[in-house]
Amino acid sequence: MNLTSKRKSLKKIYEPFGLIFVKAHITPNVITLISVAMGLLAAFSFYKEKPLTAAFFLFLSGFFDLMDGIVARETEKSSKFGAVFDWLADKFVDGFVLFFIGITYSTPVLTALAVVVNMLHTFIKPVAYAEIGFANREKGKIDDPLEGIGFFGRPETILSIIIFSVLEHFHILGGLQTGFVLITALMTLSLFQRVIYLYIKYNKDYD
Repeated sequence: MNLTSKRKSLKKIYEPFGLIFVKAHITPNVITLISVAMGLLAAFSFYKEKPLTAAFFLFLSGFFDLMDGIVARETEKSSKFGAVFDWLADKFVDGFVLFFIGITYSTPVLTALAVVVNMLHTFIKPVAYAEIGFANREKGKIDDPLEGIGFFGRPETILSIIIFSVLEHFHILGGLQTGFVLITALMTLSLFQRVIYLYIKYNKDYD
């Protein structure tokens, strides 16, 4: 699927919402903090077995995560710190959400696997930046060799969690218990896809 690779076309849908935050003079880092707060509320709601509430907060977290980048670009307030802070905020939210879904609806082993694979799926990218390099940076966004590789990234994970949270609320198809297994499996396969791609393309000595 890889919704990240379709960012340019999808941006036309959500970009107008970002302009509202621009007019409100809310800084990108503040929006990132709001995204983190919504993510933590989602994680807590999963722990309290309130999947529909959790899905709502997780949707808001993802929404604000999209908005901070738009505001940063439109106000020309993109910064190296902001880029790093946004990455760390995303992984902070992902780790807590997956952990609390896991301990509430799944097993400790699968929970550990889900959290670790999710982190590796993202942090393989900065390792690739450091060791392989990247083509260019446009308005603070790196054009990296893994942008279109990996069929199940963060957007797909969040969307799937929201869908299975709704199913959990209505007790359909095993809800989050089934969903967590499926999400973990798809994240793992997507990570392997990235590793295999790097091996095939870059399995050579340094120049």
